Amino acid sequence: NELEGECSGALVLKRPTPSFMRTVYGDHKRFEEVYFSQFDGYYFTGDGCKRDKDGFYWLTGRMDDVINVSGHRIGTAEVESALVAYQKVAEAAVVGYPHDVKGEGIYCYVTLKEGEEYDDKLKADLKAKVREVIGAFAMPDEIHWAPGLPKTRS
Repeated sequence: NELEGECSGALVLKRPTPSFMRTVYGDHKRFEEVYFSQFDGYYFTGDGCKRDKDGFYWLTGRMDDVINVSGHRIGTAEVESALVAYQKVAEAAVVGYPHDVKGEGIYCYVTLKEGEEYDDKLKADLKAKVREVIGAFAMPDEIHWAPGLPKTRS
């Protein structure tokens, strides 16, 4: 379904797609299954996207980095973005973990900006921020304070 106004979902491109790849060498069936089977008549980029009230589009991250929380597919990058939007947070990483009731729970690693202090009120504020930005279904189950997050060279 094409969405109107402020919304979020999968970023897709309507066919025809000129100047676009036409297949994957030696595996056209896979090309069709991966890129064209989820949304009939549309190319699925694999990216999540949101459109704000001003009509601007924001990439929210790869949709294959998703966790399934009580039937809701949530992009980890979307939760990370909500967390780092909070003024005291320097960076965040989000992973799913097995949850007896919800299937998967949301576990967050958060690094604060220099000079900021970790406490229970801040945890509650961060959960409220995620709820405000994404919705109650995306509220973190656990927030783990991390002095830093591992990074690759790139």
